[in-house]
Amino acid sequence: MSETGNPVYEKLMGCFQTVKERIPFVPKVALVLGSGLGGFGERFQTEGVIPYEEIPGFPVSTVPGHEGRFLFAHVNGTPVVMMQGRVHYYEGYEISDVVLPIRLMKLMGARILFLTNAAGGLRQEFAEGALMMITDHIASFVPSPLRGENLEELGTRFPDMSRVYDPALQEILRQTARSLEIPLAEGVYLQFSGPAYETPHEVKMARLLGADAVGMSTACEAAAANHMGMKICGISCITNLGCGMTDRPLCHEEVQQAADRVADAFQRLVAEAIGKMGGLPV
Repeated sequence: MSETGNPVYEKLMGCFQTVKERIPFVPKVALVLGSGLGGFGERFQTEGVIPYEEIPGFPVSTVPGHEGRFLFAHVNGTPVVMMQGRVHYYEGYEISDVVLPIRLMKLMGARILFLTNAAGGLRQEFAEGALMMITDHIASFVPSPLRGENLEELGTRFPDMSRVYDPALQEILRQTARSLEIPLAEGVYLQFSGPAYETPHEVKMARLLGADAVGMSTACEAAAANHMGMKICGISCITNLGCGMTDRPLCHEEVQQAADRVADAFQRLVAEAIGKMGGLPV
């Protein structure tokens, strides 16, 4: 057991004590909405809202396009808590704070974590707005969220990482994409620390390592969720090709615009898949 007074665990439990009476139902799926995809929550009747700023000690996102609140809604019959806006390591938070929201949603009752993000594509065949299901990740360029004293209350000291992204959830995403006739690529996501976009040679390095997409989030969240025993799936919205693969410089506004253009298809895919995930035993 971790020692009484562990600051990471005490902060997490303090946040949970603050929100537990405001949770309208026990969620089955925790959904993290990435850049440009926050509008998903407005598609469904909201049954509860908890702004991050109303949770003492909770990290608050400073990135444009990230609302900063938990939304509770039933998505095609499945109870879901949505994280509308995430925090990133590059914002200056400790990595334990970056994954605190993921751990908190698990304490709320969520057993499935559905991660989404906007990412840079590393394959020339990726068109702007392509969707890529994450089959594995590379998190070696950011600190591990499990660094330090292990929180035995959350998970084991040395968690297995051979199947971070659940095969059954991946199959649901494949079948749903086929039924909706939405193209869905598959690949490996690599998390850099940010906030600067990658240099051309960092992009070349990532490709040599086997990555198909790069971004500044997600992998550390998946590692923390895996530690807690959650079933995980993820989709990247490819908003641009990596630096050096085209002649265009990169900017956050264009990333958001690209995500917005594909938002309808992406949201239909997510909603339909979550409905099917609701029937899984977890």
